[in-house]
Amino acid sequence: MRLQAALHLLYPPQCLLCDTLVTSDFGLCGPCWRDTPFIAGLVCDLCGTPLPGEDPGHPIHCDDCLTLTRPWDHGRAAMLYKDNGRKIVLALKHGDRLDLARPAAGWMLKTLHPILTPDTLAVPVPLHWLRLLTRRYNQSALLARELARQAGIDHCPDALVRPRNTHTQDGRSREGRFDNMTGAILPHPSRGQRMRGRHVLLVDDVLTSGATLAAATEACLTAGAIGVSVAVLARVAKDV
Repeated sequence: MRLQAALHLLYPPQCLLCDTLVTSDFGLCGPCWRDTPFIAGLVCDLCGTPLPGEDPGHPIHCDDCLTLTRPWDHGRAAMLYKDNGRKIVLALKHGDRLDLARPAAGWMLKTLHPILTPDTLAVPVPLHWLRLLTRRYNQSALLARELARQAGIDHCPDALVRPRNTHTQDGRSREGRFDNMTGAILPHPSRGQRMRGRHVLLVDDVLTSGATLAAATEACLTAGAIGVSVAVLARVAKDV
């Protein structure tokens, strides 16, 4: 504690997004917090999109999830992918801001308490080895590891593999995204067995169409998972 106090004197905590001084590590200043589109209130039970109205006391789904068949059971997102939400995701994904994984996992965990079970196994969406070689880390694996640590649940970083390089999904139509991901994610030949008989929490940074998470969910179910939920840092969604 004394060492931490001394470090704070030498290096006062700063906002994660700007240079403003804050009262604790891994925090946002007031203005940055207000400009970060955290999701609260009524949400779609399958993707975490915020919905208008009051909680009806039973699961409710957004238009996308009423149209598409989601292979997972529940889904939550910490924020919308816009404004500071987009900045945080891109900084973690492409800006070497590995320090963001800790607070991001905490924000995600706050949305997950209703759907976590003690036997849940946290599993990240995998990267193809060429993408991992270029980026040097898998941001989803960082989030999954930190989320599992904070939640006190098991974690398997390599339960899934991505044997085919699907390249970027940017610019593809919804149908193109799903076609591109068909068969692209599989259970690890040996580590995948850890999912058998377990509830799996799939972790990724962003949910757009859901094509990647659908492919990963199918791989988990193929490996014997008895249920799959998804957790993402940000959800691409229309304002409500």
